[in-house]
Amino acid sequence: MNTTRQKDSIIIVSGGMDSITLLYEYQERIALAISFDYGSNHNSKEIPFARYHCEKLGIKHIVIPLAFMKDYFKSSLLEGDKAIPEGHYAQENIHSTVVPFRNGIMLAIVAGLAETHRLDYVMMANHGGDHDIYPDCTPAFVNAMSEAIHSGTVNKARLWAPYTDLTKADIAAHGKRLGIDYSLTWSCYRGGEKQCGRCATCLERKEALAAANITDSTEYEE
Repeated sequence: MNTTRQKDSIIIVSGGMDSITLLYEYQERIALAISFDYGSNHNSKEIPFARYHCEKLGIKHIVIPLAFMKDYFKSSLLEGDKAIPEGHYAQENIHSTVVPFRNGIMLAIVAGLAETHRLDYVMMANHGGDHDIYPDCTPAFVNAMSEAIHSGTVNKARLWAPYTDLTKADIAAHGKRLGIDYSLTWSCYRGGEKQCGRCATCLERKEALAAANITDSTEYEE
């Protein structure tokens, strides 16, 4: 992919480690960043970080509400902090954190914005550790959605997901080289005053930062 082209992309940015790293790594190509408030336990914690980093980089940031997802979809991410299971992603109960077709819905909206603004690429920051739990993060989904976006947009946009085959530790290593302060990101599914340190995404965060030899200055409950 030609990395010399400028401002040809739109990104979904949550405020978590992965999307913030993608934001910094490809900042010169990103014309617009989109966050979605879909009623999850942690939206109110992560979106301010998305806004902070976009403002720091001078990238226009828009928050789009998707309240219907909380009203009609079932997921522990939408049911309050006590519904969030503890433990690693390998445990069966972590499947409760799936929000049905979340990425598909968000990508459809962002594809429309890409067409509106004549942007060539729609970016998302899924990674290899998502594949076993979240079907809308897999390589098969990425390839199919890219084809759908390409076929369904006048300007023939594509989905670009460069972290699809990377681990969380790989992404953290990218962030270390970029000088990202990961204490200014949010991972925890519970959305409390501090990140819990016990849910699957908190544990993954801790392990990735340790693997990348990054001092973890995140404030955890424990």
